[in-house]
Formats: sequence, C-alpha cells, structure tokens
Amino acid sequence: MAKIVSVPARAFVAYGVDPTARLLLRLGVTPNAVTVAGTVGVLIGAGFGARGMLFWGTVIVTLSALTDALDGTMARMRGPGGGHFGALLDSSMDRIADGAVFAAVVYYLATEDNPYGGVWAALLCLVGGQVVSYVKARAQSLGLNADVGIAERLERLLILGVGGLLGAAGLDWGLPAALWILAVLSVVTVFQRLIHAARSDRPDATPPAPVAPAGETP
Repeated sequence: MAKIVSVPARAFVAYGVDPTARLLLRLGVTPNAVTVAGTVGVLIGAGFGARGMLFWGTVIVTLSALTDALDGTMARMRGPGGGHFGALLDSSMDRIADGAVFAAVVYYLATEDNPYGGVWAALLCLVGGQVVSYVKARAQSLGLNADVGIAERLERLLILGVGGLLGAAGLDWGLPAALWILAVLSVVTVFQRLIHAARSDRPDATPPAPVAPAGETP
C-alpha cells in the first residue's frame, strides 16, 4: 500500500541524513544518544505548542523528529553487533514523544475554546496513533506482517506540522482540519494493518522482514 509521503521525498530526507549520521559516528555519538536527544527536543517543542506558540512548537518538533531517521541510519552504518535494545528504546521514545505532542495539542485547543471540535480530533489522533504502532509491533511479535499503512509516523507528523503552521498563521480552522484528517487516516491505517496481518497468517504467506536493530518507526 502506497504511503502519503512518496519514495522520492523520503530519499530527499535521506540525502541530508546520511552525511550527518556519518559525522556523528565519527565524533563518537551513539544512535541511542540521538534517540534520547530527539525525544527531549520533541518534549520541549510540545511545551511551546501547549502555550500557544504554534510556529516555534512546530519547528522544534519537526527538527527533533528528524532524529527518528537519523538514529536508524546511524545504527545501520555501524553494522551488526549493537543488539536489539536500540530498537526497543527507539519505539519507547517514539510513544513518549507522540503522546506529549498530542497531549499538548489537546491542552492548547481546550484553552482556546476552538469551535471546530479540535480537542476530540486530537484525542482520536492520540489513541489512533498508539494503536497504529501497537498493531504493527504486536503482529511482528506473532510472526505476522503488518508493515503497511497510508499514514505511518512520518506522515502523521507532517500532517500535524502543516496544521500547526496554518494555526500559527492565524487560521483557526487549520489545526483542527489537519487533526480530523489525521484521525480518519489513523483509523484507516489500523484496519489496513489488521487486514494485512490476517492475510499473512497463512502457511504460504511471505514472512515479515526481521526487526531492524534500531530506528524502525512503527
């Protein structure tokens, strides 16, 4: 199933990530350190957003979220031997970051008394995003394949970022509109993954790809 962000767009991101990853490895920085630093950055950005500073909150969260691609690239460049803890840490930090971002959005919209139902949309996104990630992780643990979805984590963050910038520009409907779109896409992605996992539950089905040592984002 094709994703919202095209392959060329992801390749463009990787074009800037690869040199940075090599530089950090040469400096002795570990992928796990990058993972934690990125999560701290997201938490700081979420704090800005909760206080109504949508532009700076969006910028900080977006830049910090780029470390999600950076730490995985660093782990692959470093080669095997790093164990699986990096993957566990990466997934755990992602859940913390996602929860903080959407909790900040809920708080901001609740204090603004937004008339477009943005609080409910943000709550749906918060729950939906966690379920999207859980379905894939649980499927992998059972030997099933759920590596599909129209809106994975990168797509979800980009949509939320667009909404944040529209809100920062004074368009009160921008952030709620992005959240409602994201809520619908999250529900669709959950069902996509469940259906794909069910179809993979056959003796002749292609087994899921092995879990990457680090940086794999559900």
